[in-house]
Amino acid sequence: MGVRAAYTVRVAEDPADREACFAVRKEVFVAEQGVPEDIEYDAYDAVAVHVLAVREDGVPLGTGRLLHGEAAAGKTGGDPAVGSLGRLAVSRAARGLGVGAALVRAVEDAARARGLTAVDLHAQTHALGFYARLGYEAYGPEFPDAGIPHRAMRRSL
Repeated sequence: MGVRAAYTVRVAEDPADREACFAVRKEVFVAEQGVPEDIEYDAYDAVAVHVLAVREDGVPLGTGRLLHGEAAAGKTGGDPAVGSLGRLAVSRAARGLGVGAALVRAVEDAARARGLTAVDLHAQTHALGFYARLGYEAYGPEFPDAGIPHRAMRRSL
């Protein structure tokens, strides 16, 4: 990796990290994809494990979140051993640098640390190949979420 691609991925621990996560989500989902801001942020944000990719100079590059326990039940078929990866977003300037894959692996590490045995996600259909390359398998029919076609996917840990 060159200097341009130097970044770290960590669990978002403090309010400034969380705000950086939300800023990336606003850039990608609200501004780029047209997701209404009032549905982008939800009650799960308070209980989720958020991960954050940050460039060496502190600029946030990407984020994702892990829901587990009760918060994940509605998205995973109720299995308490399965977490839910969501809100994965990488800023336009950081795409192609491996940030998305690093964020997915960080969410998986957080899931393992909590004793989970699998991770589910709802992938935008254009991203199915990305997740498949990381070991996720699609299941079930395509469905709309915020007006964008999605498929459910799962990876055993």
